[in-house]
Amino acid sequence: MPQEIFDEREYERRVTQTKAKLREKGLDAVVVADPANMNYLTGYDGWSFYVHQAVVVTPDRDEPVWVGREMDANGARATTWLSEESIRSYSDDHVHSPYDLHPMDYLAGVLEELDVADGRIGLEMDASYFTAKSYTRLQQNLPDAEFEDATLLVNWVRIKKSERELEYMREAARISENAMQAGIDAIEAGVPEYEAARAIYDALIAGTDEYGGDYPSIVPLMPSGDHTDTPHLTWTDRPFQDGDPVIIELSGCRHRYHSPLARTTFVGDPPAELERTADIVVEGIEAALDAVEPGVTCEVVEKAWRETIARYDIEKEDRIGYSMGLGYPPDWGEHTASIRPGDETVLEEDMTFHMIPGIWTADVGMEISETFRVTGSGAETLADFPRELFTA
Repeated sequence: MPQEIFDEREYERRVTQTKAKLREKGLDAVVVADPANMNYLTGYDGWSFYVHQAVVVTPDRDEPVWVGREMDANGARATTWLSEESIRSYSDDHVHSPYDLHPMDYLAGVLEELDVADGRIGLEMDASYFTAKSYTRLQQNLPDAEFEDATLLVNWVRIKKSERELEYMREAARISENAMQAGIDAIEAGVPEYEAARAIYDALIAGTDEYGGDYPSIVPLMPSGDHTDTPHLTWTDRPFQDGDPVIIELSGCRHRYHSPLARTTFVGDPPAELERTADIVVEGIEAALDAVEPGVTCEVVEKAWRETIARYDIEKEDRIGYSMGLGYPPDWGEHTASIRPGDETVLEEDMTFHMIPGIWTADVGMEISETFRVTGSGAETLADFPRELFTA
């Protein structure tokens, strides 16, 4: 029996909302290839996204149809709420095939069975695991179909979280707190960077006394020393040295739900300029969080940050946050709303964001971040971890 992470009614609600989007856009089907969207609609959870797989939703069919590799069909039976007739699998000779077979050939047959072969079919054109060849094979197999870009159709359905989703994100936040503390405690002069990464990973999987953790969609990011102006580096064999700033960005994960957290520490006595920058980042993030409430736009929240740091003659062009929650590698972001100038997405209760207004200069980087939920009256930060510059 599938593990009951969500009850069937929640999945039915998600599918119903997705069907409404299909009707709104005049689509006869949508082919969902993003593993997070597949999970959202069906519960499917397996490390099988390195081969082609999909979920098909049509306006008139009660259940989505899962399509994947034959050896992964039992994974669909183990993790989804779907009936047997909604689980379809292609043979292994479609994988890296020497016979010019492709999984999209099989998927095209499923679309024919669903009577949409000559309809308007939405595809997640910009999803990480939907390839150019997938598109061309569908075109070859379904010459009468009209394909439309539906990359973010399900993502926008996901943007408001249910209470159960929020519960898992809060649990992920407890794991994030433990992992961040483990990383900070492990960092000191002479310790190789990978030892700190090991401590973080141990805490991410160990979870809490009540529940364990899952693998995060993004590995712990840990630029240090001269490289803290480059936010997406990981770790090396290099020992930490006195005078090193170190940025840690990580996320606990619970049933694929994340709660990212970033902090900065310094090996030794931090220079006054870094302490000043930390104070500015904290002041800016608190101003931005204070601006959060239902009815305001993402750009209004960003403006509160930008006006705060401008008082110190600092400008930052990058976005300072994005909607997030459920995720698989390579990303925990939802790719919808961003906290940036020009984003007029109106905040609604139970949207969730990772706000990461780092400052990176030619000399040093400083990151402090919070994951927050939009409540009826403001922002609920999910983690409870000091907002400050740490020292080792």
